[in-house]
Amino acid sequence: MARLLLTFYNFECRLFQKINRHFENRHLNLFFRHITHIGGATCTIATVLILIIFSSGVARMTAISSALALAVSHIPVHIVKKLFPRKRPYLIVEKTNYHSNPLQDHSFPSGHTTSIFSVIIPNILFIPVIALILIPLGILVGLSRIYLGLHYPSDVLAGAILGSFVGSLSYYLLSV
Repeated sequence: MARLLLTFYNFECRLFQKINRHFENRHLNLFFRHITHIGGATCTIATVLILIIFSSGVARMTAISSALALAVSHIPVHIVKKLFPRKRPYLIVEKTNYHSNPLQDHSFPSGHTTSIFSVIIPNILFIPVIALILIPLGILVGLSRIYLGLHYPSDVLAGAILGSFVGSLSYYLLSV
């Protein structure tokens, strides 16, 4: 089992480095430095509040389910970060590129990725066609976290799964 975990970790580090190595690309750097904020607290909270205030009927209930999912999904994020205190890759993986003043908390799971998926999934369930825009947006937020040297791919995958699960559960609980 230890050998399997080591093999997975080595694969994950190689994947991380393949994404992070493009850090010096000025255009990618600018793009990912901005797209990452879409999964941050300011953007996700502001988005759900605006949708709650300016929508009505089923659309408003969808926005409320996004807000509920956003709030609830961060409880397991904080618990898991305490139970599995995984250091961020810029602290462990050699030659990682990152900006000054990076995050100092633990990396598993990705809170930004959890946030974006917890917000977009109820909206996708309400209007499935917008998945063509929102799923790539969620993936780009997750990818930005790796690109910026802040998360391993498994941190992002765990965040996407957690956010999607809580977002789906919230939507179905409030739409009944």
